[in-house]
Amino acid sequence: MNRRTFLNWLGLGWLVTVSPTIIALIVANTQDSSAANQKSPESPEIVFYVSPQGNDAWTGKQPTAQGGNGAFATITRARDAIRELKQQQGNIKQPVTVFLRGGTYFLQEPLSFTAEDSGTKDFLITYKAYEQEKPIISGGRIIKNWKIATFNDQTVWTTNIAEVKTKQWSFHQLWVNGDRAKRCRYPKTGYLEVDEAPDVTPNTPWQEGQTRFKFRAGDLQQWRKAEEGEAIVMTRWLESRLPIEAIDQTSRIISFDYPSTYRIDPGDSDSSAAGIYYLENISEFLTDPGEWYLEQKSGQVYYIPLPGEEISQAEIIAPVLSKLVDLSGDTQAEKFVEYLWFENLTFAHGEWYYSQGDRRSLGQAAVKGLPGAIYAERVRFCTWKQCALAHISNYAIDFADVCLNNKILECQFFDLGAGAIKIANYGNHQIIGCHIYNGGLIFHAAVAIWIGSAANNLVAHNHIHNFYYSGISVGWTWGSADNPTANNLIEFNHIHDLGKLADGEQPLLNDNGGIYTLGVQPGTKIRSNLIHDIQAYNFGGWGIYLDEGSSQIIVENNTVYRTRTGGFHLHQGRDNIVRNNIFAFGELSQLERTLKENSPEDEEYQSFTLENNIIYWHEGDLLAGKWSDGHYLFKRNLYWYESDRPIRFGGLSWQEWQRRGRDAHSIIADPMFIAPERGDFRLKPNSPALKMGFKPW
Repeated sequence: MNRRTFLNWLGLGWLVTVSPTIIALIVANTQDSSAANQKSPESPEIVFYVSPQGNDAWTGKQPTAQGGNGAFATITRARDAIRELKQQQGNIKQPVTVFLRGGTYFLQEPLSFTAEDSGTKDFLITYKAYEQEKPIISGGRIIKNWKIATFNDQTVWTTNIAEVKTKQWSFHQLWVNGDRAKRCRYPKTGYLEVDEAPDVTPNTPWQEGQTRFKFRAGDLQQWRKAEEGEAIVMTRWLESRLPIEAIDQTSRIISFDYPSTYRIDPGDSDSSAAGIYYLENISEFLTDPGEWYLEQKSGQVYYIPLPGEEISQAEIIAPVLSKLVDLSGDTQAEKFVEYLWFENLTFAHGEWYYSQGDRRSLGQAAVKGLPGAIYAERVRFCTWKQCALAHISNYAIDFADVCLNNKILECQFFDLGAGAIKIANYGNHQIIGCHIYNGGLIFHAAVAIWIGSAANNLVAHNHIHNFYYSGISVGWTWGSADNPTANNLIEFNHIHDLGKLADGEQPLLNDNGGIYTLGVQPGTKIRSNLIHDIQAYNFGGWGIYLDEGSSQIIVENNTVYRTRTGGFHLHQGRDNIVRNNIFAFGELSQLERTLKENSPEDEEYQSFTLENNIIYWHEGDLLAGKWSDGHYLFKRNLYWYESDRPIRFGGLSWQEWQRRGRDAHSIIADPMFIAPERGDFRLKPNSPALKMGFKPW
């Protein structure tokens, strides 16, 4: 009996599509958590309860108030009760569970866990939802005292916030009845193109930004209080959020308090630095229901209600805290925060933004200086399971330094100003079964999952969509230098609608991919992923993008289709293997290989082997980039071009290509997919790809 038949017989047919690696981890995770929290007469579980209706003067030993006793009011008090327990016992000697009742816990400061709050390998400390209730840990504040008024000839709700006027508080997000309100902007959708940058010359380096540019005639007006607004300017692969200094209608110049991150080129140019932009938070932009505007100088906030919203019933929340949870071990004592378990909790309403005087740049992937709403440093053996992280401006979980062996299981990440997860270094983390979507809403360059100089991480069975840049990014070393990144496994993820979003919002950024890598990464595997609908503004939009120096990576068993510039791109790397993949429906090309100019390494090494793949397309070229040098190996591939035109291989005919020793045992034939136009790339039984040795997965 084969594996598929056996699992179906057990009623576990869904496991057919789950890798053996994941099955082993599911079993291990279940065993670990149950063994750590097993109850015995010698170690009975200790339970505390927390409720928004609780009281920190109570014992926290019962879920409801009875006889002047009941749950704690704050999570901090429950944490402190565990500290007291440890002091009494000398250490934790039984599993401890803190149940959070449903409701919102508005934090006055980040919830802090240090090494003294750790569990042990045998006895976890767990924070989880009580039964089926939904606790929300919030870094926000309810905005009250709204009044109905008229503004811009619209009926609005408005209130004054004294802390904003005195510059003690500022925010760039607002949620009404659980949904993100739109910060008023112009244009309402899409973007405008830069006309020219008067301070740019042919000798201006691409890394040098500008503090002004010229806008096209009719695009902007000399709006009053324009200095309350920001211009969000996109160049290359990131955005610059620039406070407006002035708009001059005569010269058609908009100027800023800070320079852009990179050089700004005209928006209609072919340059990857082509500048496009939109403006936010100028009073005249407040015209449509669901929009809001904050006037910093007066502290007045305005909101145009959606149909059906009632001022007396609406819950309106603005963010206060940049960090919701801080887990920081003791660096000097070399102690970790460890063996904590968080389950079925929601973390929401956080905002990090630039401080006054900050240069407005977070760099590629928006990782430089942007912390997480859950910040972890020197943390290990901690787990987040079935949690939700939403309504924030920054990354959700940030493993900042010296973090290892942590797990993020079946969590939801959405409504994100940046991305979901950052892993800076070390590794052995598991990110499994998460749904990550609607991100990069403020910091557009953010990626869903970013792994820097880290090894042995597993990213599997996640669903990622609706980001402006890349889905998963692995590696942070440009070129061929030695680095710690190795043995990362990226498998069975579904990644789609990047760049151009599912709702049709147009691309903003360049040089992106569904899965993006950098640097030498021995043992890293990208396998069995489904990647589709990847776009970019005018450069990029690849399915799998091995960028500068990516080497010793295996790319296998992936299905990639509907991309802007191709299913696969290698930029300056060596000794990669690309096998048994389906690459289909690239708009401009299907495969791309680019080299760094005057790099001797590119001439010395074989960049990659392409074998046993199916390449299927109906528009664009087959190959883009540089293919004349021959430092690559193609063999046993199937090509099919739905066109009357002959296939060209880097300018060569099929016969000329093969005479140069390329694509031995390869064929040109219809692979006989079931319904490729609908994304169904299963092969019919008599497919020539199967006869060639292609292995469906």
